[in-house]
Amino acid sequence: MLALVATAALTASSIAAPAVPSLATSFPTGPMEVPDEWMTAQRMSDGSTDLSAAKYANARGEANQLVAKTRNSYRPLADRPWSFFGPANIGGRVVDIAVDPQVNDQVFIAAASGGVWKSSDAGATFTPAWPDGWGQAIGAVAMTSDGVLFAGTGEAQPGGGSITFGGDGVYRSADRGASWERVGLADSHAIARFAIDPSNESRIFAAAAGNLFVPGGERGVYLSEDGGDNWRQVLAPPNDTTGATEVVIDPSNPARMYAAMWDHRREPHQRTYGGAGSSLWRSDDGGATWQRMTTGLPTDADQGRWGLALAPSNPQRLYAYVGTAIGPFRAFYRSDNGGDTWTQTPVSSGQASQSTFSWWFGKLFVDPGNENHVFLMGVNLMRSTNGAQSFSSVGGVHADQHAMRWDPKIPGRVYLGNDGGFYRSQNNGASGWVKSTDERYTQFYTVDVAQTDPSLKVGGTQDNGCNRGYNGVGGPWNAIGCGDGLQTLIHPENPNIVFGCSQYGACYRSENAGGTPRQNIGTGQTTSQRRNWLTPLQFDPTDPNVMYYAGNIVNRSTDNGRTWTAISPDLTDGGPNDPSGYPWGTITTLAAAPTDGNTLYVGTDDGKLWWTNDLGANWHQVDPAQLPGTWVTRVAVNPKDANIAYATFSGFRSGSSRAHVKLTVDGGRTWTDIGQGLPDAPVNSVIPTADGLLLVGTDVGVYVSAWHGGEWAALGENLPKAAVMYLRYHEPSRQLTAATFGRGIYDLTVPRCPASSTKLPLKNPGVGVVGVLSSCNASK
Repeated sequence: MLALVATAALTASSIAAPAVPSLATSFPTGPMEVPDEWMTAQRMSDGSTDLSAAKYANARGEANQLVAKTRNSYRPLADRPWSFFGPANIGGRVVDIAVDPQVNDQVFIAAASGGVWKSSDAGATFTPAWPDGWGQAIGAVAMTSDGVLFAGTGEAQPGGGSITFGGDGVYRSADRGASWERVGLADSHAIARFAIDPSNESRIFAAAAGNLFVPGGERGVYLSEDGGDNWRQVLAPPNDTTGATEVVIDPSNPARMYAAMWDHRREPHQRTYGGAGSSLWRSDDGGATWQRMTTGLPTDADQGRWGLALAPSNPQRLYAYVGTAIGPFRAFYRSDNGGDTWTQTPVSSGQASQSTFSWWFGKLFVDPGNENHVFLMGVNLMRSTNGAQSFSSVGGVHADQHAMRWDPKIPGRVYLGNDGGFYRSQNNGASGWVKSTDERYTQFYTVDVAQTDPSLKVGGTQDNGCNRGYNGVGGPWNAIGCGDGLQTLIHPENPNIVFGCSQYGACYRSENAGGTPRQNIGTGQTTSQRRNWLTPLQFDPTDPNVMYYAGNIVNRSTDNGRTWTAISPDLTDGGPNDPSGYPWGTITTLAAAPTDGNTLYVGTDDGKLWWTNDLGANWHQVDPAQLPGTWVTRVAVNPKDANIAYATFSGFRSGSSRAHVKLTVDGGRTWTDIGQGLPDAPVNSVIPTADGLLLVGTDVGVYVSAWHGGEWAALGENLPKAAVMYLRYHEPSRQLTAATFGRGIYDLTVPRCPASSTKLPLKNPGVGVVGVLSSCNASK
């Protein structure tokens, strides 16, 4: 009999246990088909209505201050090196490309949450061209004929996680990415495109998409007439939720130019990705004045994101397409008179390959030498050879296309950026695509390492599946299934047994290191009505054959994931569930105590904490008044005492005393805030080590304290400021592994601290850790 008990010390009332539901056979789809809902929902669970770049800028500033403090007081902690483990061969979302006009085979790319990268070998390999310590979200890159490089920060695609990491303006580099200076548009949030006037390269246009969450700010088309030193708005949006996503200059007549506007906004439980402001515009006087193009084009409000392109070989030829306000493809258009009139072409939704999310793409590219050769960015790479009368799919590349550029120095060479990374074709894009072999900007959700050998790793990635890194540092990683890759696990005693999960808990068990055959678990195997985008799947540290899986109900396996039994009722409120937003009511994290297999702690997306010390016979809810009420990102149990546990939370404090890290020393009855002193950013992972350290991973770095918190220090150097989504600590080797969302997997050796720091019980939580960190300071 399962019981849901409100512990007397915490809440006065008892809650009757609902009946355990029947076995679930399907998973929700629709609102969370893209992970921006998951990334956004947890970071806005504090009740905020925006995820502004300013919040992250403040958090990075606090992180830099903590690094400086650590260097002064605990230098060996700050100086410990993080080292890149991999992968180099997987890649991640590339949203723009700039071809160096002077240097053969040199290109620059914008990685969605991984910075700017440079290749000097035609895209075969890439090296960073952006400071590791800056925000890593990039939306656009462009280069003048004399080699001045521009980067627009913040990604205009409202999904895939990067929407939470907006940009802070336009940056310029006079030395091809070796150094940068910010030159304006700090309140633009996302730069979608640059256009440089070929007749006067001091005239640079920027398409500012604006803050997805907050109306107003710097939106529309901006012009700098002094090489980027100063900017002024030349095309204002029709309303305060519309921004510019395209700006294109006629190379034969630079006084004529075009722009695409997109009306879009994201709210906590609503996304509006179209409206009256979505439109196409033309200027015939270099951007001084603009007219909306309407002849042959729709003028109603059911317009989503527009894609727009001009044929360089015949600038009178324009192509455009638009999605609906709710997402699917709507129609494709062509103009043969410079936009005076437009005609709809017979392109179907299937040919457009936009699925239900045309707002994810919004890009068209035309062969510079052939006005009828057109590429449409979609789930597949779509190609037309008849002037957009029809399209067919080009194979050989990863899904979800975002950018193409032709190399004017090499006939037939074209570059492509998509969610899988960077590609090159020597056959004018028609075939022969070759993927980059070294692109270290993969977006990871999770990582696990083999207990038998920490050089064996698996990880779950955004839009690049589950992957296995069993070939050592820098060695190639292998795909091991999954759609989006979420939770991944390696059996503690046998690294050939691997678990991988796609979105919503569709997991598998493999006895071939992630390879086939694979036994499905989750779908049809476990009990739950709702499952999180990242459904927790965990081993019991007291018994490697015992596992836990949680949707809105905790499931337990005693035969290493082959069969499952529910051991809890619904531990969430089950809502609200807005059809346009994130479907609340799921368990986000769980942990079993290393010293007591009967004790588990559970956290939920609606801010609840639960514990049981009788293997689920009775569940106790922590008094909500003791908690911040925000998304619980991770729970962890002390390796020496089942009564000591930690919980981390997403969201921002925003001037409040809301906690990011909480500690219990009495088995879950009372909780103390021990996160004061950390940067005000979401905390995504927490690990207590056996010798008294507490490690946390945040959106702005990794930090260390003692078990009872109090004072925090930055841990390590050279870790890029991409969000650290997951930490995995290997106790025997003291290797700490960090999964970053945009810069791959990194390792660090944690300093050894004296055994005196582990004395129990903990006294005065949140106070007096200077001695512990000082002792670590002396460790080598």
